Amino acid sequence: MKTSENVMNTLSAKWKQHIGAAKTAWGKLTDDQLLETEGQHQKLVGLIEEQYNISREEADKQVKAFTKKHFH
Repeated sequence: MKTSENVMNTLSAKWKQHIGAAKTAWGKLTDDQLLETEGQHQKLVGLIEEQYNISREEADKQVKAFTKKHFH
């Protein structure tokens, strides 16, 4: 079973490979913004929350769905 730390490490390590998919999912975010998050869950959640003016819970839900789709 993967721990959240292992998932985070995997996400960070593979993040650059998935920038295009993230850009498709969250078109308001720039490539630079996405790269700066380094795939870190909480940074990405905060950025999406801010740029899309949605709740933290909704942003977290979106990031979890994206992670499940692209990293599992």
